[in-house]
Amino acid sequence: MATESAEGEPIEYFLEEQRYHGRSDRTIEAYGRVLRRYEAFLAAEGTEPVAAGRRECMAWVHSLRADLEPSTVASYASYVHRFYEYMTTVGAFDGNPMALVLEEMDESIETNPQRRELSVSEMRSFVRSIAHPLERALVVTLLKTGMRVGELCNLDLRDLNLELEGLDVESRPRVQLEARPASLFVDADAIRGRSVNGESRTASNKRKRSTTIPVDDELAAVLREWLAIRPDPVSSAEPLFLDTGGSWGQRIEPPEVRYVVERHARRHGWYRTGGGATENVTPHYFRHFFTTHMRDRTGDRGVVKYLRGDVASDVIDTYTHNWGDRVRTVYEHNIYSIL
Repeated sequence: MATESAEGEPIEYFLEEQRYHGRSDRTIEAYGRVLRRYEAFLAAEGTEPVAAGRRECMAWVHSLRADLEPSTVASYASYVHRFYEYMTTVGAFDGNPMALVLEEMDESIETNPQRRELSVSEMRSFVRSIAHPLERALVVTLLKTGMRVGELCNLDLRDLNLELEGLDVESRPRVQLEARPASLFVDADAIRGRSVNGESRTASNKRKRSTTIPVDDELAAVLREWLAIRPDPVSSAEPLFLDTGGSWGQRIEPPEVRYVVERHARRHGWYRTGGGATENVTPHYFRHFFTTHMRDRTGDRGVVKYLRGDVASDVIDTYTHNWGDRVRTVYEHNIYSIL
């Protein structure tokens, strides 16, 4: 049963709430487009979002597979999941029928499709075409670390230990980085809906264990260029990457990062509407690129698994305790140059 304030137009209610939370116009437009499509499907079935159950959610997901790539289906399902999750949290709905469906999809959707193969020199040309310091820093961070887009957006300034002399930036790295200069920390505790460092998160880090990733000279350079112009943050959590558009000073969100990458990829002929994961270069493609090239260069799958945040406990424990001698050395000797 919906609360009185949301029972009439729950989707509009949700979108308005997102505006109040400072979400960008692009993010709200993306939510609205998907949720209206979901609403129209339910209406044709004689129901509405507040009354829909797991089977209706499953039927809608199945209908999407007729004309969308698996990665797009997964994205659409996650939007509906977040809608229900939020409406349940605020007491507007009684439950989230998409939650179990999304878990089941994680097992069935192809996670390693055949992808476009790009050389380091081709990627170098791509990176050099990006002029804006924020956009350049986002892309280079993804390419140099292999982290997921949500993990990128969840980074706070304290998650970076880097020499910032000459910049008007006050930063005290978290304790996990104190003995590890030139490094980034990806926190496994950053989960959507959980308060971390004083801010409720809207994206999840999917690592079961936290990971420390080296920062090489190229990544350090682009991060310093970005920090030199980084606006004052709205959040006291001091997000590392901030929106410089309509949501000025707000933590950047995954839809914004995807938009940045898509725009530059289209200019390179690396993105086509409907192209899917096998053709399009997206933030997740950079994770594939990192994994492929680092495995080929190092021959050390253990280090690559550690850097990716894969969950094998023996891998994590071995490289966590031998980080300086093994992880940094292997990384610095093998990371590709893209500037």
